[in-house]
Amino acid sequence: MPHRSAPHPAAPDDSARDRRADLRPFMAAFPTGVSIVTTLDQDAVPHGLTCSSVASVALDPPTVVVCVRSASPTLAVVLGQGAFALNLLHERARGASDLFASGAADRFDRVEWRLPLGAGGPHLTADAHAVADCAVVRTLGFGDHTAVFAEVHRVTLREDPQPLLYGLRRYARWSDAAAAPPPAALLDPSAALRPGAPEGGTRVVR
Repeated sequence: MPHRSAPHPAAPDDSARDRRADLRPFMAAFPTGVSIVTTLDQDAVPHGLTCSSVASVALDPPTVVVCVRSASPTLAVVLGQGAFALNLLHERARGASDLFASGAADRFDRVEWRLPLGAGGPHLTADAHAVADCAVVRTLGFGDHTAVFAEVHRVTLREDPQPLLYGLRRYARWSDAAAAPPPAALLDPSAALRPGAPEGGTRVVR
């Protein structure tokens, strides 16, 4: 029988709220890439914020989800206009990440950007190694954040991407991580087929 889950009918009391786990250190231990969400308001004024809560949802239709603080002014513009650009930052773009996380009013004056025809928002040409132009298809508010589901209409990629990474409250460079030697099982594909080989050594090649 399929498992079905449902919200618990009883609302937590104040003491239960006090005992709630702090999710921040847990999620800090899960390194991710870094992106900047950009959009334009009805007066063509650019808005944007740094976002590391991004995931793919489906390939058909191509859909992503970004989770943004519900009180964010940029989110209000995204929802009002129904479109945005998702800029994935390269490893030399830490300055842009910090700038857009700061909420500085002049942040778009301090970065290089352009607006291609049909773009969902500004493309950060000097700081992004990939950009997806997205149209909002659904939103879901939960707690203090809003999940924005969006269909990707166009993807722009640079050659040789080197993503910026963030975890444990600090940045890291993809090139440094990629320079580490691979596990022995990957150096010797036959190792994955030997008796007693760990599951982590198994590779699927398509």
